Amino acid sequence: MTSLEVIALDGLPLIKAGDDLVELIASRLKQNGVEPRARDVLVVAQKIVSKAEGRMVDLATIEPSAKARTVAAEVDKDPRLVEVILSESVRVVRARRGVLIVEHRLGFIMANAGVDQSNVAPSDGSSRALLLPENPDLSAEALRRGLAKLTGIDLAVVINDSFGRAWRQGTAGVAIGVAGLPALIDLRGRPDLFGRKLEVSVVSFADEIAAAGSLVMGQADEAAPVVLIRGLRWSAPASTAASIVRAPNEDLFR
Repeated sequence: MTSLEVIALDGLPLIKAGDDLVELIASRLKQNGVEPRARDVLVVAQKIVSKAEGRMVDLATIEPSAKARTVAAEVDKDPRLVEVILSESVRVVRARRGVLIVEHRLGFIMANAGVDQSNVAPSDGSSRALLLPENPDLSAEALRRGLAKLTGIDLAVVINDSFGRAWRQGTAGVAIGVAGLPALIDLRGRPDLFGRKLEVSVVSFADEIAAAGSLVMGQADEAAPVVLIRGLRWSAPASTAASIVRAPNEDLFR
């Protein structure tokens, strides 16, 4: 590839539980004048997938456990929110004032288990939090199949979210759900410019796509949660975002 197009789809409404994302995305493609092509990739923000799947929790319904209250005091967070975070996690990795890093049940190491309160404010004044999709890879596959049926084109789908990085400042878009493309591309054995075989080069293709989508999605009030990327090429077989998660026996820092 020599160039890419990264196109944010305008006009998507605020998503509610039960909304048909396939129908909404297909209609926005048409109204934005974007004719889908083979090998186009749709990057879809985790937040709208979670909203459509009804992954919202009303904190008023949460009774925090003793553990949640202890951790909440340590990190200075709402004990009800901490209870939700712990319920989505398998272990606490690090905790300090204002920071709670956990291992999500899907294997992601992330702040607050991806439980989010930004851009989820309800009109009734209740305090709510949004969880990650139950299974983002299945969510991505459902979107891929549904869009293929409506458009006649086999689009690939990446569901992205924003993660912090342990040794770098700031957040970056990463893939938490993938369908229709290789999440990883293994370049080991291929020659470099001077004929030396690559030994350790495995590219996180889906994460790079997710980050490209984040550039035009924005993080605040941009309201552009679906992005089409055109111009990508790949030959490796499709795989899921679950394949990106490093196995515990390969984790040098555990």
